[in-house]
Amino acid sequence: MPAYLLDVDTGIDDALALAYLAALPETEFVAVTASPGNVDADQVARNTLALLELCGRPGVEVAVGARTPLSIPLLTTPETHGPQGIGYAVLPEPEGRLSPRNAVDLWIEHAWARPGELTALITAPLTNFALALRKEPALPDLLAKVVIMGGAFYHQGNTTPTAEWNTHVDPHAAKEVYAAYRGRPYEKLPIVCSLDTTERMELHPAHVAALAEAAGAAVPELVLPGQPEGQRSTSDNTLVRHLSDALRFYFEFHRLYDQGYLAHVHDFFAAGVAAGTLEYSARPATADVETESPLLIGTTVADFRGLWGAPPNARIVSGNNPEQAFRELVSAVGNLARRVR
Repeated sequence: MPAYLLDVDTGIDDALALAYLAALPETEFVAVTASPGNVDADQVARNTLALLELCGRPGVEVAVGARTPLSIPLLTTPETHGPQGIGYAVLPEPEGRLSPRNAVDLWIEHAWARPGELTALITAPLTNFALALRKEPALPDLLAKVVIMGGAFYHQGNTTPTAEWNTHVDPHAAKEVYAAYRGRPYEKLPIVCSLDTTERMELHPAHVAALAEAAGAAVPELVLPGQPEGQRSTSDNTLVRHLSDALRFYFEFHRLYDQGYLAHVHDFFAAGVAAGTLEYSARPATADVETESPLLIGTTVADFRGLWGAPPNARIVSGNNPEQAFRELVSAVGNLARRVR
């Protein structure tokens, strides 16, 4: 059974990633931890706990770690994900309680308890993971696989012209994480899902309609560009309704920035890479992050040719298959929505 440690900043695309993993019948959520990013860490944790319960996964330990980046003030993004982080969706109050434990301690404890068994998926700024590596440098050896959503290498940034959001929020943490992996065996290097390939994951209104159909919803779910902004879903399927309300906000945001009425679902792709269900290819590289230049802070750089003379510290995803990915998403999450309706 695949067992995961997750660190998230839920987040519309984090929410879709969590729903997707919850839909896979063999998934074990060992712990899910909250980093500040799309919203503050406490809101992230509440969103995550409520969403897991909505997806039929009660009882998962959800914990808060850091509440600020390592060295710079926290920047959140209500314009992208909404004031509560999940667009227009209003999640029910969770029945469970947040863990009183610290996220960093949880990661270290679980990694030591199950060496070589756990897959780490980080779809948030790398703050908590950097702190865990500071406290336990053996984590790269203890974890079976690490997948990170972050960075932009040969691709325009989505926060500054050169920087991707997760890395820009805490560039110092990302720099520390990459440094911790220098000289590690190839199979232990983190798999990095950057904007170069995650922005190929364009979710469209037709995918929302297909998801509702797969869920057995009584009426079609139409999220269309001509509808009033903020229109709420009336779907009879609870999970479809909440995901639709979240995604409508994301569609409107992308349209506002001239990207079309669509949503780049970065974190879903990273989740599929972690689960081994989505097609992708990757290349080894030495990655680093700019932390000093005001113009370029948060910029990720990859040396694929060994020009720095430093060993690789990442496997950077270079290719993927969006058509296959969305067939998988609609099938898996549609079946989940049918079960938990």
